Amino acid sequence: MIFSMKFYDCKTAPSPRRARMFIAEKGLEIETVQVDLAAKAQFEPAFRAVNPRCTVPALALDDGVVLCDNASIARYLEEICPEPPLLGRDPVEKALVAEWLARVEWEGFMGAAEALRNRSDFFKDSALTGPQPYEQIPALAERGRQRAAAFFTVMEQRLAEANYLAGDAFSAADIAGYAFVDFAAWVKLKPEPELTHLANWREAISKRPSASA
Repeated sequence: MIFSMKFYDCKTAPSPRRARMFIAEKGLEIETVQVDLAAKAQFEPAFRAVNPRCTVPALALDDGVVLCDNASIARYLEEICPEPPLLGRDPVEKALVAEWLARVEWEGFMGAAEALRNRSDFFKDSALTGPQPYEQIPALAERGRQRAAAFFTVMEQRLAEANYLAGDAFSAADIAGYAFVDFAAWVKLKPEPELTHLANWREAISKRPSASA
């Protein structure tokens, strides 16, 4: 299915990967523009005109509206293309998808991001995303590693009782969780071998076509 939109992506970055996987799971074809974060292209005037937050992903609709967050992009695409459902099929499942998306974002992604952005020289003057410069706080790097590592165990416990993070169906929560586990490797964090439910879940998702999108 082809839609008249423009997706701003960075193939190497974890956050737009979530949107890219969501788009692939929906079977959508959307014009894509690569934003070179390594060259700090997100701060150039051309992209600032698209998204003043200077972040990807961003989805520009044909009416001029630009969605600049994974949550808003997923919600919009779910509304215009409800099958397959990725944000839940009934009230309880929708609530659980929202809950696990929030937990992956806050407990997982934010921990790994703290570890990376407060230690890497590349982020010396941009410890937080966006146009405003923020200095690094080295102590947050170690705390971030601890948070991200702890979330592996949280995921293991959840996946011991359910096939997927939100229950018995694959959802956007699993997309986020899968992207987080890969992102954590950027700060040299990997799930311990004894976390077998997490390993099996990750292996299953890696076989989905969207995992290589």
